[in-house]
Amino acid sequence: MNKENCTLFSSGLKGAEATFGESAEKYGVKEVIYSFEGHRLSREKNVTILDQEELERGDISMELASRMLNRTYYETEKIRKVLQTIFHMVNSGHQVFVIGTIQEDGSVKGGTGWAVELAKMFNRPLHVFDQPNKQWFSWTNNSWQEDTPKIEYDTFVGSGTRYLNDAGREAIEKLFTDSFGE
Repeated sequence: MNKENCTLFSSGLKGAEATFGESAEKYGVKEVIYSFEGHRLSREKNVTILDQEELERGDISMELASRMLNRTYYETEKIRKVLQTIFHMVNSGHQVFVIGTIQEDGSVKGGTGWAVELAKMFNRPLHVFDQPNKQWFSWTNNSWQEDTPKIEYDTFVGSGTRYLNDAGREAIEKLFTDSFGE
């Protein structure tokens, strides 16, 4: 994989996404951060602000999102924009990497789970580093399988928890090292 031809898509939030961005910068990988007006970012390089029309292209039913993620959302307008932004990330990147927690029902905890569900719907190669288990898993044949993924496509998504721990940080660094060398 030629890192100069690769692009990372994220939303530049603190935790996993900022760390993906820092690693991309360190390895010379292009980075595109999708956001919307008024959204506070932790990382503000190469930001694309999505206008209302662009956000609406990623619109989904909040009822559907709540059902798929087994959550109830109260700040619906802000959450809707966040989910619309995640749509643009996953729609732009061919391979999806997420740092989070895989729950017993196979979903991924939190808003991060929306990136996972979209990756499944869009049939994207999908990999989740489960922080509690300190292990990467790939979505294969409709189930999670232990794996050691690499970045194998020119466009990829880096998403995940705001509550990144040392294991998650090390997993991101190892992903980039394994994919692009030292």
